[in-house]
Parts: sequence; structure tokens; C-alpha cells
Amino acid sequence: MSMFKLAFMNFKNSMRNYLSLIFSLAFTVLVLYNFQNLISSGVLDRLGIHNAEYVEMILQIITFVLGCFMFFFVWYSTNVFLTKRKKEIGIYIFTGLTNERIGKLYVIETLLIGGLALTLGLVFGILTTRLFQMMISSLSDLSIQIGFQISFRSILITSAIYGAIYMLFVIKGYVSIVRSSVLDMISAAKQNEYVHEPKCFLIVKAILGTALTLSGCLLAVKEGGMEVMRNLLLSVILVVVGIYFLFGGLIPLIFQTCSKHKKFLYQKERCLWINNVIFRIRKNYRTYAMVSVLLLCSVTALAAAFAMQARYKNIIHFRNMYTYQVLGTQDGLNSQILSSIEQDNDVKLHADTPLLIFDPSLIETLYKNNIYSAVPYSRIKQLAKETGIPFNLPEPADNEFINLSNPPLMSLITTKTDVTLTLNHKTYHQIAESYEPYLGIFEEQMSFYVMNDTEYERLRAIGQEAYLYNYQIHQPKQYQASTDELESLIASNPAQPLSYVAVDPKNSDIEWIKVLFSVCLFMFLVFVCASGSILFMKLYNDAFDDRAKYEVLQKLGFSKETLRKAIQNELRFTYMAPFLVMTAGSYFAVLSLSKMMQTPLFSINLLSVLFIFIILYFCYRISIVIYIRNSQIRS
Repeated sequence: MSMFKLAFMNFKNSMRNYLSLIFSLAFTVLVLYNFQNLISSGVLDRLGIHNAEYVEMILQIITFVLGCFMFFFVWYSTNVFLTKRKKEIGIYIFTGLTNERIGKLYVIETLLIGGLALTLGLVFGILTTRLFQMMISSLSDLSIQIGFQISFRSILITSAIYGAIYMLFVIKGYVSIVRSSVLDMISAAKQNEYVHEPKCFLIVKAILGTALTLSGCLLAVKEGGMEVMRNLLLSVILVVVGIYFLFGGLIPLIFQTCSKHKKFLYQKERCLWINNVIFRIRKNYRTYAMVSVLLLCSVTALAAAFAMQARYKNIIHFRNMYTYQVLGTQDGLNSQILSSIEQDNDVKLHADTPLLIFDPSLIETLYKNNIYSAVPYSRIKQLAKETGIPFNLPEPADNEFINLSNPPLMSLITTKTDVTLTLNHKTYHQIAESYEPYLGIFEEQMSFYVMNDTEYERLRAIGQEAYLYNYQIHQPKQYQASTDELESLIASNPAQPLSYVAVDPKNSDIEWIKVLFSVCLFMFLVFVCASGSILFMKLYNDAFDDRAKYEVLQKLGFSKETLRKAIQNELRFTYMAPFLVMTAGSYFAVLSLSKMMQTPLFSINLLSVLFIFIILYFCYRISIVIYIRNSQIRS
């Protein structure tokens, strides 16, 4: 019999055992293909050049993230498969086959699995392409025409990424088999079992894990200036390494300590599952750590999605507060401007305010800009009353100011304390910052500082006085109807320089944010499903290894119900340990994101944790049924 026929026969006979592996790999291929197809399909071009470039850049970054995820997922999957197959194919050495030929048998069988997973992933990816694009379009609230098309470029790129990663670990498995002895292959399934580590080592790991994780979490929420990005990168590293040590040190330490207390151990069938967890934790803790990090990424992705959506709505509201804004150095132009606009449009509201523009050389501040100006507190308060904008700003003292700013998409400067402004050698302290559109879109182009009226009058000597006139019409979509009149008004006053802004409500230069919302939402689902499938696949394969143990326990007289309870407890730990670590870590991750996005996200954090709990609980219930069936526990 040829090696290919033998490998194909093994593949065919063991197909049922490989289903979880094949479908998990196919799922990663499906996701990667759909993202690649979104880039290659030309759908993004309909968003406009500016938005298409932003979205394509984001999707390329996400493709890299998915590639990294695929790398670790394939690594884990092939390691599980190699460990399981070593013992089975190692028996062939007694038939006279050399390690090299056994390695070739493994390579052929693994390639059959990988090839089938790639084929299924591409087929289902192609079939779901239109559905995926419709979901992105619907979630993003975009009106773009979507058609069914097959992108051969996306197929080639997806196959190349998957093939390169998969072949790397196939070769690694081949080398492992060639270098293995007969004993290594026969006892491969037992090599990863955990032997009690010295308690001092576990204590050191537990302390390191706790310290690193807490340090990373606290560093993530630490307020600061431009060092925030550095803190975030460092916190990610600390948390990932800390979680690794938590599962490698703290959790084994807790279980080993509990197992030594007989009063605890011999209650509620704990002796049947706690020892099983202890003797498998060495093999499992890397998996638990990886799943915890994946779940943490999923919660962060969902929080980012809703934060982006909230910021987008705030920016749109901010920009559309006024339809027209005119900046000039002459007072009393309101009636002229109003009459010009009302020739073609009905004005809904209007308000104006004086301001002082300063020479930039007089200003020292953390937030750099081209134009700096001051506005009187009383006028901003009156303007808010006239326009209906909420106002709850305290009146600043002579050495204080309030910063009026446009809502940023994301700010790396999270500190809100000890912010100072030096104007003409006098230092002012910031007591508040407002993102309300009191001065409309001009807040995106100028820095506005609210001073009390007394201080404003004192600063007249060093500032150039100007006036900002603001107007909102009933039909913003007809804004172009009045632009000719405004331009004529400006041209008729050459001695008094004027500039104006007309806001297009259909302006789509930030439409890419809506696409990012749907992509982040999809990433959340991908990471949650991947986490559930990793744990499910692990338990699916572990059940076959436990057959002998449960067969002995049944012969000793343990009932199916007793063994079922023990299995439930063991599997509950498998799902709950990563979930609890993720829940604790997600609070700090989402809080950090909330500070940068300046959006409350605690409710999103709670909802995401609840959703993940439901998904993991569903996987847990299915795992119990599959585990009992695969371990052949009989009534």
C-alpha cells in the first residue's frame, strides 16, 4: 500500500475526530477571505477616495491582526493534532517503517486536513461574500450597491497566507516526528501531563503574574500626555505576560493547595475532577491564557466600535450646529448677513459673539494651534441660551480659563488636571473643557479660551477684536442657495476682511468611521467564536484521552450521574477561568479606551461580558454532551 493511500485511509477513518479542527481552520479562512475580498471588490471606491483610503488602511491592519491570530490558532491546532497522532502513527514503527516515512505519512494526512479546511473556507467564504458586504453596509448605514463577485486576487492572497502558516507547522511536525524515539511517540499524549511543581516556583510565578497584570491594568488607565501611547503598549505586554504567569502559577498553586485539604477534596466528587485539572494544567494553561487574551481583545473591539459610533454622532452634531459662520473684524453685521441668507433660506436661529485674536508668539500651551482667541464668559452663556445648547460651565476667575474644543475621534492626551495656558507671561489654569458646539466648526480651526468679562476687557490691549456670526437654516441641504449672496456681501466690504464657512450636511469625509464600527463589531464576534471553538476543540480531543480513566471509574462502581457531575465541574473550570480573568481585565481595558475616546463605555463593557458569558455557556453545555459521548460513559 502506498503512503498516500495509507494516509488517505487514516484520514477517512478518523474524519469524525477531525471535524472540530477542520471547521475551526475553515472559519479562519472564511473570515480572512471576506476581509480581503472587501478590499479587492471595489466596493470601497464608492465611498470616495478619501474614505476608501482610510478604510483600506484599516482593513489591511485588521488583515495583519487576523494573520497573527491565524498563526497562533494554526500553531495550537497542529500541536493538538500532532500530539494525538504521534501515538497512533507511532505504532507503524513496529511494522518496519522508518521515522522519515512515518513523518511523510503525517505530512500527507495533515495536508489533506489543511487542504479540506482551505477548500471549505474559500467555498463558504465565496458563498457568504455578498452577505458579509451587506452586513457591513447595513451596520455602517451606507448606501452602496453590492453585487456578487468572486475575487481571484483575494483567493490567492488568502491561500498564500494560510498556506505559508500551515506549511510552517506541518514541517515543524515532520521534524518533530523524525527526531522522536519510539517511546516519545507512543507516550506523546502523556508528555504534557503536569507533575507537581515545587511550591516555591508556583509562588514566584503567582506573585509575578499578579504584579505584572495589576501593573499593566493600572498603567493602562493612568492619565497623561503624549506618553499615554507608550503606557498603552507597555500595559499590553505586561497584561499578556501577567496572564500567562497567572495560569502558569497562581491557578495551579490554588488547586494544589486545595487538593491537600482532604475535607475540601472529598466533598461533592471534587476528588474526581480537581486532580484531573491539576494533572492537565501544564498542557492547558497556555490555552487558557491565549483564550483570555482573545476574549479581552473582543471586549475591547466591541467597546471601540460603540465608542467610534458615539464619536461619529457627536462630530456630525458638532459640525451641523450652524449652517453658515462668518468671521470678521466689523461689529453690527448681523442684520446684513441675515438679510442675505433670508433671500433664499429661512433662518432657524442666529447668534454672534465678540472675540480677541492673539499673536501666537504670546501663547505657550500644550495644545498647539495656528490661531488663538479669547471669548467673554457672559457672551458664551447668552449664546447658549439663544441657541438652546446646554450650559453648565462655571465662571472662571482672573487666572483661570475654560477650553472650548471640537470633539476628537480619539485623544492620546488623557490628563485633565494641571493644564495651564501662558498668555503674555501670565499663567492661567484650565478649570473645565467643553465639547459643546458653542462656536461651531470654527472650534476645529481655532483655539477658544473662555475668560471672565473682567479679564477679557484687560486683554483687549494685546488682542485684535473680531466677531463671529452664526446661522442655522431650516433646510440645511439647501445651503448652497445662499452662498452667492454671502460671497457678494464679502466682496462688497473690501475694507473689512470677512471669511465664511458653509457646512454641507452631506459631507462624507468621515464616513470611514461608520465602516470601522461595523468592522470592530465583526472582529468582536470573530474573537468570541474563536475563543469558544478553541476551548471546545480542546475538550473534544481531551475526551478521547480520558476514555481509559472513565472506563476504570465505571468498573469501580461510579454511576454515570456521578461522573457527569465531575465532568461538569471540570469543564466549568475550563470555560470559567478565562472568562473571569477576561472580566477583570476588561474593566481596565474599556476604562482606558473610554478616557481616550472621551465616551462612557461601562454599559458596553457589561453587555459584552454578558454576551460572552452566554456564548461560552452555550459551548459549555454542548461540550458536556460531546465529552460524555467521546469518553464513552455508559448508563
